[in-house]
Amino acid sequence: MGCALIGCGKALPALEVQNDELKALVDTNNEWIVTRTGIESRHIAVEETNLDLAERAAREALGWDEGGWSERRIEPEEIDLLIVCTISGDNLVPSEASSLRMRLGLPNAIAFDLNAACTGFVYGTTVVEALMAASAAGVAGAAGRNPVRRALVVGAERLSRITDWAERSTCVLFGDGAGAGVFEWDEERAGVLGSHLVNEDDPTGALTCALTYDMPVPFSEDGIVPDANAEAAVREKAGNPQQAITMNGQAVFKFAARAMADAVTCVLENAGLSLDDIACIVPHQANERIVKFAAKKLECDMDKFHLCIAHAGNTSAASVPLALADAYAAGRIKRGDKVVLVGFGGGFTSGALVYEA
Repeated sequence: MGCALIGCGKALPALEVQNDELKALVDTNNEWIVTRTGIESRHIAVEETNLDLAERAAREALGWDEGGWSERRIEPEEIDLLIVCTISGDNLVPSEASSLRMRLGLPNAIAFDLNAACTGFVYGTTVVEALMAASAAGVAGAAGRNPVRRALVVGAERLSRITDWAERSTCVLFGDGAGAGVFEWDEERAGVLGSHLVNEDDPTGALTCALTYDMPVPFSEDGIVPDANAEAAVREKAGNPQQAITMNGQAVFKFAARAMADAVTCVLENAGLSLDDIACIVPHQANERIVKFAAKKLECDMDKFHLCIAHAGNTSAASVPLALADAYAAGRIKRGDKVVLVGFGGGFTSGALVYEA
Protein backbone atom coordinates (compact mmCIF):
# COMPACT_ATOMS: atom_id res chain seq x y z
CA MET A 1 0.00 0.00 0.00
CA GLY A 2 1.22 3.49 -0.68
CA CYS A 3 0.90 7.02 -1.99
CA ALA A 4 0.73 6.62 -5.77
CA LEU A 5 1.11 9.28 -8.46
CA ILE A 6 -1.93 9.05 -10.74
CA GLY A 7 -1.69 12.23 -12.80
CA CYS A 8 0.59 15.12 -13.70
CA GLY A 9 0.45 18.21 -15.85
CA LYS A 10 2.38 21.35 -16.71
CA ALA A 11 1.88 24.90 -17.96
CA LEU A 12 4.22 27.38 -19.65
CA PRO A 13 3.41 31.01 -20.52
CA ALA A 14 2.76 31.91 -24.14
CA LEU A 15 5.82 34.15 -24.57
CA GLU A 16 9.06 32.26 -25.24
CA VAL A 17 12.22 34.38 -25.04
CA GLN A 18 15.31 33.13 -26.88
CA ASN A 19 18.80 33.66 -25.49
CA ASP A 20 19.88 36.13 -28.15
CA GLU A 21 16.86 38.31 -27.40
CA LEU A 22 18.32 39.00 -23.96
CA LYS A 23 21.14 40.94 -25.65
CA ALA A 24 18.75 43.90 -25.62
CA LEU A 25 18.95 43.84 -21.79
CA VAL A 26 22.44 42.63 -20.83
CA ASP A 27 25.79 41.81 -22.40
CA THR A 28 25.24 38.16 -23.33
CA ASN A 29 24.67 35.80 -26.23
CA ASN A 30 23.30 32.35 -26.97
CA GLU A 31 26.67 30.57 -26.86
CA TRP A 32 27.60 32.10 -23.48
CA ILE A 33 24.30 31.04 -21.90
CA VAL A 34 24.08 27.55 -23.42
CA THR A 35 27.68 26.70 -22.54
CA ARG A 36 27.24 27.69 -18.91
CA THR A 37 23.67 26.57 -18.23
CA GLY A 38 22.22 24.41 -21.01
CA ILE A 39 19.36 26.93 -21.38
CA GLU A 40 18.30 28.01 -24.87
CA SER A 41 15.06 29.81 -24.05
CA ARG A 42 12.62 30.46 -21.24
CA HIS A 43 8.92 31.37 -20.99
CA ILE A 44 7.83 34.66 -19.46
CA ALA A 45 4.35 35.40 -18.10
CA VAL A 46 3.13 38.74 -19.42
CA GLU A 47 -0.63 38.48 -19.03
CA GLU A 48 -0.74 35.18 -17.11
CA THR A 49 -0.72 35.27 -13.31
CA ASN A 50 0.95 32.67 -11.13
CA LEU A 51 -2.53 31.37 -10.33
CA ASP A 52 -3.34 31.05 -14.04
CA LEU A 53 -0.30 28.82 -14.55
CA ALA A 54 -1.08 26.76 -11.45
CA GLU A 55 -4.66 26.20 -12.62
CA ARG A 56 -3.63 25.05 -16.10
CA ALA A 57 -1.12 22.54 -14.72
CA ALA A 58 -3.63 21.30 -12.13
CA ARG A 59 -6.41 20.80 -14.68
CA GLU A 60 -4.10 18.63 -16.81
CA ALA A 61 -3.03 16.57 -13.80
CA LEU A 62 -6.64 16.05 -12.73
CA GLY A 63 -7.55 14.79 -16.19
CA TRP A 64 -9.86 17.73 -16.88
CA ASP A 65 -7.89 19.15 -19.82
CA GLU A 66 -5.87 17.50 -22.57
CA GLY A 67 -2.10 17.69 -22.57
CA GLY A 68 -1.17 16.01 -19.32
CA TRP A 69 -0.94 12.42 -18.15
CA SER A 70 -3.69 10.96 -15.97
CA GLU A 71 -4.80 7.45 -15.09
CA ARG A 72 -8.37 8.69 -14.75
CA ARG A 73 -10.40 11.85 -14.29
CA ILE A 74 -10.45 13.03 -10.68
CA GLU A 75 -13.66 14.74 -9.60
CA PRO A 76 -13.39 17.97 -7.57
CA GLU A 77 -14.87 16.48 -4.41
CA GLU A 78 -12.27 13.68 -4.40
CA ILE A 79 -9.36 15.99 -3.53
CA ASP A 80 -8.78 16.12 0.23
CA LEU A 81 -5.58 18.17 0.27
CA LEU A 82 -4.08 20.88 -1.93
CA ILE A 83 -0.52 22.15 -1.49
CA VAL A 84 0.91 24.91 -3.68
CA CYS A 85 4.70 25.17 -3.58
CA THR A 86 5.84 28.67 -4.57
CA ILE A 87 8.09 31.61 -3.73
CA SER A 88 6.30 34.01 -6.10
CA GLY A 89 2.60 33.82 -5.28
CA ASP A 90 0.30 36.54 -6.52
CA ASN A 91 -0.62 37.57 -2.96
CA LEU A 92 0.57 37.20 0.61
CA VAL A 93 -3.05 36.68 1.66
CA PRO A 94 -4.94 34.66 0.62
CA SER A 95 -2.51 31.84 0.01
CA GLU A 96 -2.07 30.68 -3.55
CA ALA A 97 -3.53 27.32 -2.51
CA SER A 98 -6.67 28.96 -1.15
CA SER A 99 -7.14 30.87 -4.42
CA LEU A 100 -6.52 27.75 -6.48
CA ARG A 101 -8.94 25.72 -4.34
CA MET A 102 -11.67 28.24 -5.09
CA ARG A 103 -10.88 28.48 -8.78
CA LEU A 104 -10.87 24.69 -9.23
CA GLY A 105 -13.93 24.22 -7.02
CA LEU A 106 -12.48 21.69 -4.57
CA PRO A 107 -15.09 21.66 -1.77
CA ASN A 108 -13.31 19.19 0.54
CA ALA A 109 -9.68 20.23 0.16
CA ILE A 110 -7.47 21.47 2.97
CA ALA A 111 -5.30 24.08 1.23
CA PHE A 112 -2.01 25.76 2.14
CA ASP A 113 1.21 27.05 0.57
CA LEU A 114 4.69 25.62 1.15
CA ASN A 115 7.97 27.46 0.63
CA ALA A 116 11.01 25.22 0.28
CA ALA A 117 12.25 27.12 -2.79
CA CYS A 118 13.29 24.83 -5.63
CA THR A 119 12.85 21.69 -3.49
CA GLY A 120 9.21 22.57 -2.87
CA PHE A 121 7.58 19.73 -4.82
CA VAL A 122 9.70 17.09 -3.06
CA TYR A 123 8.82 18.59 0.32
CA GLY A 124 5.14 18.89 -0.61
CA THR A 125 4.91 15.31 -1.80
CA THR A 126 6.60 14.08 1.36
CA VAL A 127 4.00 15.93 3.45
CA VAL A 128 1.23 14.36 1.36
CA GLU A 129 2.63 10.85 1.79
CA ALA A 130 2.96 11.29 5.56
CA LEU A 131 -0.61 12.56 5.97
CA MET A 132 -2.00 9.80 3.77
CA ALA A 133 -0.09 7.11 5.68
CA ALA A 134 -1.29 8.54 8.99
CA SER A 135 -4.88 8.61 7.75
CA ALA A 136 -4.66 5.04 6.49
CA ALA A 137 -3.20 3.87 9.80
CA GLY A 138 -5.94 5.58 11.77
CA VAL A 139 -3.58 7.87 13.65
CA ALA A 140 -5.56 10.09 16.04
CA GLY A 141 -6.32 13.43 14.43
CA ALA A 142 -5.19 12.33 10.98
CA ALA A 143 -8.01 9.96 10.10
CA GLY A 144 -10.73 11.76 11.98
CA ARG A 145 -12.53 14.73 10.55
CA ASN A 146 -10.16 15.24 7.60
CA PRO A 147 -8.77 11.93 6.28
CA VAL A 148 -6.47 12.39 3.30
CA ARG A 149 -6.80 9.88 0.47
CA ARG A 150 -6.19 12.07 -2.56
CA ALA A 151 -4.05 15.17 -2.88
CA LEU A 152 -3.01 17.71 -5.47
CA VAL A 153 0.50 19.18 -5.25
CA VAL A 154 1.32 22.13 -7.50
CA GLY A 155 4.61 23.94 -8.06
CA ALA A 156 4.02 27.33 -9.67
CA GLU A 157 6.34 30.27 -10.18
CA ARG A 158 6.38 33.65 -11.86
CA LEU A 159 10.06 34.36 -11.25
CA SER A 160 10.10 37.09 -13.90
CA ARG A 161 8.56 39.40 -11.27
CA ILE A 162 11.47 38.94 -8.85
CA THR A 163 14.33 38.81 -11.37
CA ASP A 164 16.69 41.75 -11.83
CA TRP A 165 16.71 41.97 -15.63
CA ALA A 166 19.82 44.13 -15.56
CA GLU A 167 21.88 41.46 -13.75
CA ARG A 168 23.44 39.10 -16.30
CA SER A 169 24.44 36.39 -13.84
CA THR A 170 20.83 35.73 -12.80
CA CYS A 171 18.45 36.99 -15.47
CA VAL A 172 19.57 34.41 -18.04
CA LEU A 173 18.60 31.56 -15.69
CA PHE A 174 15.00 32.06 -14.69
CA GLY A 175 11.64 31.42 -16.30
CA ASP A 176 7.97 31.10 -15.39
CA GLY A 177 5.85 27.97 -15.33
CA ALA A 178 3.91 25.42 -13.30
CA GLY A 179 3.73 21.69 -12.77
CA ALA A 180 1.30 19.53 -10.82
CA GLY A 181 0.88 16.01 -9.51
CA VAL A 182 -2.15 14.12 -8.18
CA PHE A 183 -1.56 11.46 -5.53
CA GLU A 184 -3.88 8.72 -4.25
CA TRP A 185 -3.57 6.24 -1.39
CA ASP A 186 -3.81 2.82 -3.00
CA GLU A 187 -3.84 -0.38 -0.96
CA GLU A 188 -2.62 -2.34 -3.99
CA ARG A 189 0.35 -0.17 -5.02
CA ALA A 190 3.72 0.64 -3.48
CA GLY A 191 3.71 4.33 -4.47
CA VAL A 192 6.29 6.41 -2.58
CA LEU A 193 9.04 4.08 -1.36
CA GLY A 194 11.14 6.58 0.56
CA SER A 195 12.10 10.20 0.99
CA HIS A 196 15.01 12.23 2.34
CA LEU A 197 14.78 15.92 3.29
CA VAL A 198 17.65 18.17 4.39
CA ASN A 199 18.05 21.78 5.47
CA GLU A 200 21.44 23.49 5.71
CA ASP A 201 22.26 27.02 6.79
CA ASP A 202 23.15 29.67 4.19
CA PRO A 203 25.20 31.99 6.43
CA THR A 204 26.60 34.09 3.58
CA GLY A 205 23.22 34.66 1.91
CA ALA A 206 24.33 32.94 -1.28
CA LEU A 207 20.74 32.70 -2.56
CA THR A 208 18.19 35.20 -1.30
CA CYS A 209 15.21 37.30 -2.29
CA ALA A 210 14.12 39.96 0.19
CA LEU A 211 10.44 40.59 0.83
CA THR A 212 9.99 44.34 0.46
CA TYR A 213 6.81 45.93 1.73
CA ASP A 214 5.82 49.05 -0.21
CA MET A 215 3.80 50.81 2.46
CA PRO A 216 5.88 53.37 4.40
CA VAL A 217 6.12 52.88 8.16
CA PRO A 218 5.80 56.33 9.80
CA PHE A 219 7.69 55.43 12.98
CA SER A 220 11.26 55.48 14.27
CA GLU A 221 12.85 54.87 17.68
CA ASP A 222 11.93 58.44 18.52
CA GLY A 223 8.28 58.03 17.61
CA ILE A 224 6.22 59.39 14.69
CA VAL A 225 7.93 60.31 11.40
CA PRO A 226 5.41 62.57 9.59
CA ASP A 227 7.34 62.69 6.29
CA ALA A 228 7.64 58.90 5.86
CA ASN A 229 5.58 59.04 2.68
CA ALA A 230 7.99 61.55 1.15
CA GLU A 231 10.97 59.36 2.04
CA ALA A 232 9.28 56.39 0.38
CA ALA A 233 8.74 58.43 -2.78
CA VAL A 234 12.45 59.31 -2.89
CA ARG A 235 13.41 55.63 -2.60
CA GLU A 236 10.98 54.68 -5.36
CA LYS A 237 12.35 57.38 -7.66
CA ALA A 238 15.87 55.98 -7.21
CA GLY A 239 14.73 52.89 -9.11
CA ASN A 240 16.85 50.38 -7.24
CA PRO A 241 15.52 46.79 -7.29
CA GLN A 242 14.09 46.17 -3.84
CA GLN A 243 12.75 42.64 -4.29
CA ALA A 244 14.92 40.59 -6.62
CA ILE A 245 16.77 37.29 -6.49
CA THR A 246 20.46 37.63 -5.63
CA MET A 247 22.83 34.72 -6.00
CA ASN A 248 26.45 33.81 -5.49
CA GLY A 249 26.65 31.41 -8.40
CA GLN A 250 29.86 29.68 -7.33
CA ALA A 251 28.62 29.01 -3.81
CA VAL A 252 25.24 27.76 -5.02
CA PHE A 253 26.86 25.49 -7.63
CA LYS A 254 29.13 23.95 -5.00
CA PHE A 255 26.21 23.31 -2.65
CA ALA A 256 23.81 22.09 -5.33
CA ALA A 257 26.07 19.51 -6.97
CA ARG A 258 26.96 17.97 -3.62
CA ALA A 259 23.43 18.14 -2.23
CA MET A 260 21.88 16.50 -5.30
CA ALA A 261 24.27 13.56 -5.25
CA ASP A 262 23.92 13.14 -1.47
CA ALA A 263 20.11 13.27 -1.60
CA VAL A 264 19.90 10.61 -4.31
CA THR A 265 22.35 8.36 -2.44
CA CYS A 266 20.48 8.72 0.87
CA VAL A 267 16.98 8.19 -0.50
CA LEU A 268 18.06 5.02 -2.29
CA GLU A 269 19.68 3.73 0.90
CA ASN A 270 16.51 4.51 2.85
CA ALA A 271 14.43 2.57 0.32
CA GLY A 272 16.87 -0.33 0.03
CA LEU A 273 17.47 0.33 -3.66
CA SER A 274 20.40 1.01 -5.97
CA LEU A 275 20.78 3.19 -9.06
CA ASP A 276 20.41 0.05 -11.16
CA ASP A 277 16.81 -0.22 -9.90
CA ILE A 278 15.94 3.30 -11.10
CA ALA A 279 14.44 3.89 -14.54
CA CYS A 280 14.47 7.68 -14.44
CA ILE A 281 15.79 10.53 -12.28
CA VAL A 282 13.89 13.82 -12.52
CA PRO A 283 16.08 16.60 -11.06
CA HIS A 284 15.48 20.26 -10.35
CA GLN A 285 16.27 22.00 -13.64
CA ALA A 286 18.62 24.71 -12.38
CA ASN A 287 21.67 24.27 -14.54
CA GLU A 288 22.66 21.39 -16.82
CA ARG A 289 26.24 21.57 -15.56
CA ILE A 290 25.07 20.93 -11.98
CA VAL A 291 23.20 17.80 -13.08
CA LYS A 292 26.23 16.57 -15.03
CA PHE A 293 28.50 17.15 -12.04
CA ALA A 294 26.12 15.25 -9.74
CA ALA A 295 25.79 12.42 -12.25
CA LYS A 296 29.57 12.08 -12.36
CA LYS A 297 29.75 11.99 -8.57
CA LEU A 298 27.06 9.30 -8.52
CA GLU A 299 28.83 7.40 -11.33
CA CYS A 300 25.50 7.47 -13.17
CA ASP A 301 24.94 7.85 -16.91
CA MET A 302 23.27 11.14 -17.91
CA ASP A 303 20.76 9.13 -19.97
CA LYS A 304 19.04 8.24 -16.69
CA PHE A 305 18.25 11.91 -16.02
CA HIS A 306 15.30 13.65 -17.65
CA LEU A 307 16.03 17.27 -18.56
CA CYS A 308 13.77 19.93 -20.05
CA ILE A 309 15.80 22.94 -18.96
CA ALA A 310 16.70 23.90 -22.53
CA HIS A 311 13.34 25.51 -23.22
CA ALA A 312 12.04 26.23 -19.71
CA GLY A 313 15.01 27.48 -17.70
CA ASN A 314 15.01 27.42 -13.90
CA THR A 315 11.41 27.64 -12.69
CA SER A 316 12.16 27.01 -8.99
CA ALA A 317 9.34 25.05 -7.29
CA ALA A 318 7.69 24.41 -10.66
CA SER A 319 10.83 22.80 -12.03
CA VAL A 320 10.55 19.20 -10.77
CA PRO A 321 6.81 18.69 -11.45
CA LEU A 322 7.11 20.44 -14.82
CA ALA A 323 9.97 18.10 -15.79
CA LEU A 324 8.04 15.12 -14.38
CA ALA A 325 5.03 15.90 -16.60
CA ASP A 326 7.41 16.29 -19.52
CA ALA A 327 8.94 12.88 -18.77
CA TYR A 328 5.52 11.20 -18.80
CA ALA A 329 4.62 12.97 -22.06
CA ALA A 330 7.88 11.75 -23.60
CA GLY A 331 7.17 8.14 -22.56
CA ARG A 332 10.16 8.02 -20.21
CA ILE A 333 8.15 6.60 -17.29
CA LYS A 334 5.98 3.47 -17.44
CA ARG A 335 3.88 1.58 -14.88
CA GLY A 336 6.12 -0.29 -12.48
CA ASP A 337 9.19 1.91 -13.09
CA LYS A 338 11.02 3.27 -10.08
CA VAL A 339 11.59 7.02 -10.32
CA VAL A 340 13.65 9.47 -8.25
CA LEU A 341 12.69 13.13 -7.84
CA VAL A 342 15.48 15.33 -6.48
CA GLY A 343 15.70 19.04 -5.74
CA PHE A 344 17.88 21.68 -4.12
CA GLY A 345 17.36 25.36 -3.51
CA GLY A 346 17.45 28.44 -1.31
CA GLY A 347 17.48 28.00 2.40
CA PHE A 348 19.50 25.84 1.75
CA THR A 349 16.98 23.06 1.10
CA SER A 350 17.54 19.76 -0.62
CA GLY A 351 15.81 16.41 -0.82
CA ALA A 352 14.74 13.45 -2.87
CA LEU A 353 12.00 10.87 -2.99
CA VAL A 354 11.66 7.60 -4.84
CA TYR A 355 8.36 6.11 -5.99
CA GLU A 356 7.09 3.22 -8.05
CA ALA A 357 5.01 4.41 -11.00
